[in-house]
Amino acid sequence: MKAVVQRVTRASVTVGGEQISAIGRGICVLLGISLEDTQKELEHMVRKILNLRVFEDESGKHWSKSVMDKQYEVLCISQFTLQCVLKGNKPDFHLAMPTEQAESFYNSFLEQLRKTYRPELIKDGKFGTYMQVHIQNDGPVTIELESPAPGAATSDPKQSSCIIGDHTHSSSAQSEGYTVESRIRDIIQLSKLEKQQQRKEKTRAKGPSESSKERNAPRKEDRSASSGAEGDVSSEREP
Repeated sequence: MKAVVQRVTRASVTVGGEQISAIGRGICVLLGISLEDTQKELEHMVRKILNLRVFEDESGKHWSKSVMDKQYEVLCISQFTLQCVLKGNKPDFHLAMPTEQAESFYNSFLEQLRKTYRPELIKDGKFGTYMQVHIQNDGPVTIELESPAPGAATSDPKQSSCIIGDHTHSSSAQSEGYTVESRIRDIIQLSKLEKQQQRKEKTRAKGPSESSKERNAPRKEDRSASSGAEGDVSSEREP
């Protein structure tokens, strides 16, 4: 399932010259349903759309509030062309869910949105008709969303956390026993090993130390001692 989410100041849908739906401040969602989509993908996309932070908070901080946080409106439009595959320059839509199935699926999507949010704030167009969609994009801000492929492992959004800077990284590794604390310990251990390696390299670059030079230098013979020892040995061997 694919969606294009646009932050808008207003949006409306016209069919046959008649306006059938309109919203003020909020988001406009163009939704493309694929052949493989199931209830799992539907719920994933509903959760993402309603929790997408594209609005400012009360202090003016950007990317802080979702449409639910601000109690703004949502306009949904079924858009099978998002499942387009180009064959040369010609669009092909064989990946899109057939109309008979897609209409029921799309209605379930709307129902889930209304169930999760406020029904009166969810508006839509008219499925399967030729529509004129008027969007006044605010920003402009346009976000593309895509549900994970069926069967792919997905992380719980509640376990996603900001570790460094403002970038969000999945912390699904925690469920595998690999915690942030473990990661920090690994980094410290790696730093220690790197420092040890650097000290070894510096030692090799300086060459052997003075003490090692002294140990390796040839010793001068003490002739008197040597001759005395030889004399003792020779005297013992003579009768």
